[in-house]
Amino acid sequence: MSEKIALRAAYLRGVGQALPFILVIVPFGMLFGVAGMDAGMSIAQVMGFTILVIAGASQFTAVQLMNDHAPVLVVVVTALAVNLRMAMYSAALAPHLGAARRWHKVLISYFMIDQSFAIAAQAYEKAPERPLAEKLALFAGACTPTCIPWVIATLAGAVLGKAIPQGLALDFAVPVTFLAMIAPMLRSVPHLAAAVVSVLAALALSFLPSGTGILIAAVLAMAAGAQTELWLARRAGK
Repeated sequence: MSEKIALRAAYLRGVGQALPFILVIVPFGMLFGVAGMDAGMSIAQVMGFTILVIAGASQFTAVQLMNDHAPVLVVVVTALAVNLRMAMYSAALAPHLGAARRWHKVLISYFMIDQSFAIAAQAYEKAPERPLAEKLALFAGACTPTCIPWVIATLAGAVLGKAIPQGLALDFAVPVTFLAMIAPMLRSVPHLAAAVVSVLAALALSFLPSGTGILIAAVLAMAAGAQTELWLARRAGK
């Protein structure tokens, strides 16, 4: 197989694995477009937000906090905290993509979303010996059906706005998206421990203002996962 054919196959493999996410990304993006307009933004502001940030969870978090009249500092810090997972994603992919050119890394950083990471991480883990070029092609393929529809769907939601029937319930896309991404990755006891602690802590701290309960729950979940991993390592060393 020639290099060109191999790269094309890797790209199409990434596209094929990402295609199912369109079913939730489109309504998710439309929902943000509507939410942004309801928050008093102009179409230009909504689109600037989604193009510059391109991270649905932090975008929704920021808009919700803005609607709650939270202080600007709280909005910024909370949105950044929600996106801290991208640092962990980068660390996980660094062994596979760390040798890429600088401009490739810039593009990877920009298009790093939950879906592209999940697809790439699983593919790289199954075939870590694949050439860097093929890994980059697969990542690009995973981004094509996810990032582009996200922007288009956001514009559609912002433009259509009130024309979308209230009974359509587009907000189903938010939990479905994260369930589809997280469930296949819960393959170890530390992962399960972190997931359980995050859910329980988020529910227990839901009374806290401005989404601070979610921030605390995230810290507790990471600590639980790390502690569980240490405990298992010590037990295995006995």
